[in-house]
Amino acid sequence: MSNALKVIVTMIGLDGHTTGGEVVSMILRDAGIEVVYLGVNQTPEMIVRAAMQEDVDAIGISSHAANYSQIEELVQLLRERGMGDVPVICGGNIPRHTADQLLAKGVAAVVLPGAPSEQIVQTVRTHARRRAA
Repeated sequence: MSNALKVIVTMIGLDGHTTGGEVVSMILRDAGIEVVYLGVNQTPEMIVRAAMQEDVDAIGISSHAANYSQIEELVQLLRERGMGDVPVICGGNIPRHTADQLLAKGVAAVVLPGAPSEQIVQTVRTHARRRAA
C-alpha cells in the first residue's frame, strides 16, 4: 500500500468548467499525490460513493458555477456515511463571502483564484486525513 495521499478531483453538478480541475490534478500529481479525476457532472452521491471505493484522503472540488448548495450537501453526505473525516477542499472562481459560508458549513478549505501551485499542494497536505499506520 502506498503512503502517498490520495485525492479525488472533480466538478460537482452542472459545472462544465474542466480546466481548473485538470490543472490542479497535474499540480497534485507532480507533487506525488495520487489523483482520482472524476470529471464533470458528478452528484454529491456519486462523489461520496467514489470516495468510499477509492479510500481517499481528501476531495477537491473545482467550482466555477453557483452550485454551492451541492458542495454543502456533499459535506453532509460524508458525515452521514461515517466519512466526516474526509475533508472537502474547494477552489475556483468562488467569491470570498461564499468561501466564508462554505467554511462555516464544514468545507475544510477554499483556495481562491490566483493561488500558486505550492499553496494548493500545501492546502491538500495540511487538510488531508491521515491514514492509519
